[in-house]
Amino acid sequence: MLDQHTLAIIFVSLMGLATLMYAILDGYDLGVGILLPLNHQEHSDTMIASIGPFWDANETWLVLAIGLLLIAFPSAHSMILKALYLPAAVMLIGLILRGVAFDFRAKASFSHKPSWDKAFKGGSLLASLAQGYMLGMYVNGFDQSLHGYLFAMLSALGVSAAYCFIGSAWLIMKTEGELQRKAIQQCKHTLGIAFIGIILASFFNLLLYPSVYDKWFEMPHALLLLPIPVICITLFIACYLMLKRMTLHRGKRQSLPFIMCILIFSLSFFGLGFSFFPYIVPGQLTIWQAVAAAESLNFIFWGAIVVVPTIFAYTLYSYRVFWGKVEDLRYY
Repeated sequence: MLDQHTLAIIFVSLMGLATLMYAILDGYDLGVGILLPLNHQEHSDTMIASIGPFWDANETWLVLAIGLLLIAFPSAHSMILKALYLPAAVMLIGLILRGVAFDFRAKASFSHKPSWDKAFKGGSLLASLAQGYMLGMYVNGFDQSLHGYLFAMLSALGVSAAYCFIGSAWLIMKTEGELQRKAIQQCKHTLGIAFIGIILASFFNLLLYPSVYDKWFEMPHALLLLPIPVICITLFIACYLMLKRMTLHRGKRQSLPFIMCILIFSLSFFGLGFSFFPYIVPGQLTIWQAVAAAESLNFIFWGAIVVVPTIFAYTLYSYRVFWGKVEDLRYY
């Protein structure tokens, strides 16, 4: 039987993993939705087809992350949901709108299809802005001042740009021809916005939280942590140079921009998580204060051992089956 201290570490790690998987997997399909063109039906169909086999299952990771938060850290769940109730409702409206639009655009008459494309694009943008706003409010400890709201709004724009960045990288990997060339240009533009957003968010956290500054610059942590932003910046530069080269000559390594996006997301997420650990609500509540009773978590732990690998296996299998360039989306 595991003790409460160990269980807190295990469950916060599982919750962090689920959140990162959601940000990467649903991030790219939200980005594809935001980038959806409203004046080119063929490109819209191809973009929708590129995420068709995956997008619904990608949201499983969001359900898992929220479920783990509720079960393992109920007091933190209550505090977070109370502070973010309205933006969470807006996010759900956006996700519901996406789901409805995705199904109805395939069944609607040709004249109504553009309207459902607008709904899918609007739902994607609404969900990504809401997620970015929630992230900004969470990072600043639910600060209700003017600069707190401004930071949350900048975070909303930054997360949306990051989703467009990884979404366009996905399209580079999955499409060909004119659509791929357009995705390369979009990837270059959104890369710059995402880079600026990460830099601003990093400086904000260092200035706002002295404890974060100490974690990153005190020895011996600095020797282990400072390579992370260096690697992240190097990945941004390498990705830009590769995109610039692909503009002139598209080679065989068309999946590399997407892989670099995944690495950038992972490093940024790890940096954010380490900065605030052991706080599950920055500056207010630690995982030790919020963790549920050891008896209940020991029971849930055995379920997690089965569920999490199963979701991983299904995810890997689905991406293996539908790997390669996109084909026409068909409904039977």
